Amino acid sequence: MFILNQRIENYTQNDIEQYRQICPSTIGHMTDFGFIKNLRPQIDNCQFIGNAVTVRIPHMDSSAVHKVFDIVKEGDVVCIDMSGDIDRACWGEMVSYMAREKKIAGAIIDGCVTDIKALREIGVPVFARRVSPLTTRILGIEGAINTAVNLDGVTVFPGDLVIADNDGIFVANEQTLNEYAKRALHAQHSEIAMKQRIDAGETLAAISGAAKYFE
Repeated sequence: MFILNQRIENYTQNDIEQYRQICPSTIGHMTDFGFIKNLRPQIDNCQFIGNAVTVRIPHMDSSAVHKVFDIVKEGDVVCIDMSGDIDRACWGEMVSYMAREKKIAGAIIDGCVTDIKALREIGVPVFARRVSPLTTRILGIEGAINTAVNLDGVTVFPGDLVIADNDGIFVANEQTLNEYAKRALHAQHSEIAMKQRIDAGETLAAISGAAKYFE
């Protein structure tokens, strides 16, 4: 069975610009939930943010990966659940070339990529487990677009906000953004003042409060 659901845009471009400066590692000071931890950036600059467009494929059949580019919009993040297959690559040179043509923000693949030299030349930001020469095929078995998927233990819904940089990936919904976004931006702005205090001679332990535990 093939499923093609409507694209969901929960976050406007204005929303995205508001949250663009948030670092996943800043939110990592506040919660353990929502982080896709075991996928790695496959090109040098993997910083992006956008609405999730989800894809689920059954191991070998990547028909849905090709089809998703008929519905993505500029700035989307393609999120691919390979049903536990961590040996095959569903993303290679031609897929990345198509992704660049559609101007997506980036891709997250709970599986492998291939054609790594070409991927780095094309420049679409991609997270994946590793590189593999073993690939998926167009087999017409089944696939689903814009359904809930599981990426490394994190449930991603269509339209979730994906925030990624070279430190990692955070997946947010409206509730988590309301709870953490303003705190994260405040913390990042506070770091400027902390650096100024260090430059003035204070120690990090004194600033953070760690010193009191050694008195």
